[in-house]
Amino acid sequence: AACAGAACLPAAARTARQPRRARRDTVSYPDTYLDTVSINRIFQLNDYMMIGFEAGAGFNRMLFNPPYSQSWRFTPEYYELTFTRYGKMFGYMPYFGLKVGVSYGHEGYRMEMNEETGYISRISGATECVYDVAEIQTLAHFHYDIGHIKLMADAGPYGGKRLRIERIGESVEEDIRYSFLDSDKRFDYGLKGGAGFALVFDPVEFHVNAKVRYSWSNLFEPDYRSPYYYSFAYPLDVMVTAGLHFQISRKTGKTKAMLRKEAKRIVYGEDNQ
Repeated sequence: AACAGAACLPAAARTARQPRRARRDTVSYPDTYLDTVSINRIFQLNDYMMIGFEAGAGFNRMLFNPPYSQSWRFTPEYYELTFTRYGKMFGYMPYFGLKVGVSYGHEGYRMEMNEETGYISRISGATECVYDVAEIQTLAHFHYDIGHIKLMADAGPYGGKRLRIERIGESVEEDIRYSFLDSDKRFDYGLKGGAGFALVFDPVEFHVNAKVRYSWSNLFEPDYRSPYYYSFAYPLDVMVTAGLHFQISRKTGKTKAMLRKEAKRIVYGEDNQ
């Protein structure tokens, strides 16, 4: 009998000429294999913005020169409002971001008795002092995500103003107890940083942080006591905070399910996802 085209070919040859995708359709690959398929992962789940509020407490002291005997001073009020923008450094490193914000807290010191002399030092008659401080900060932010847990660290400069002062002690004159002197410096600036962790449940994140603030602004003019003997006092503060952060933009990138779907497309072909 007459034949034409592919009908005249042997059965084995017809099988060999069938599309390769048809043969692959009979093979099923497990998810564990699909997870190993190499896929471009440049776009990670880290490009988003959030706004947050944290509250906590602070521990204050001074770096005095000449040194004084002192102890840490506990202040129960510290508040911070921040805006965070996550992004990739150089387009592919998904661990970085920028955090800006405003905060309200305290600086201060508490003198204690010198064990050698038995004397308690005073500044303007005060053995203890507390400053209310408002500040603005701009921090470089690092984060590493592990499931619903995020590890964080940040550091950067801040600037602020000392709004209020309270001098404490029996020797303090009443007219200066709540007043700044001409020799006191009101402007505050320095470095701030910290580390912490977060529990992430999109679109809400619960953050816990420990922060350190080191001021480069002396509390007073160095020669306020004597033009020959300078005095320095730089605030050093530790704050522990906790609070909620809210994601205000959608996360961009590819989830694990999206990556697996793309792996199926690579393995099975365009029409067999």
